[in-house]
Amino acid sequence: MSRPIIQHALAAAVLLALLGLQGCTPSESVQQWVAKEKAKKGAPLAPLPVIKTFEAFTYKDQDLRDPFGPSVQEQEQANQQGPHPDQNRPREPLESFPLDGLKMSGTLGVGNAIEGLVRDPDGVVHRVRVGNYLGQNYGRIKAINEDRIEMIELVPNGAGGWMEREATIALGDSKQ
Repeated sequence: MSRPIIQHALAAAVLLALLGLQGCTPSESVQQWVAKEKAKKGAPLAPLPVIKTFEAFTYKDQDLRDPFGPSVQEQEQANQQGPHPDQNRPREPLESFPLDGLKMSGTLGVGNAIEGLVRDPDGVVHRVRVGNYLGQNYGRIKAINEDRIEMIELVPNGAGGWMEREATIALGDSKQ
């Protein structure tokens, strides 16, 4: 391209830009309209509703049951049915730590004689076998694989009883 063509193209671009900017300046009628709209009063707000106060009822009588809690029959039935933690057995060392604080470090042995290596939050490594307990929810080990430890925990069901929940500690993982 020659130099005069580039200069003409540049001059045309500047001229178009100036024309475009001229359209951006507000005219007198637009400014008057904006001023009128700002001067208008808004619609009045509706008054706030009156808040009703309710009298609180306190359950003072021992014979009245809490309507939001389970009934006596539901509590007894939930306590009688389902699994229960064995309170008579001695607690194992890894039961004093939450499950998400325990880490699987590896395994020892082969086949049915496999043991898991679990590191507690203090850094101590413990050997565990199928049937051992760990975690604060009565977690009993049901299987040890090379890459994970599978267990069943007993957690409260909200009605006074217990329910089973499966949990896993994976190799190199700190959570269930």
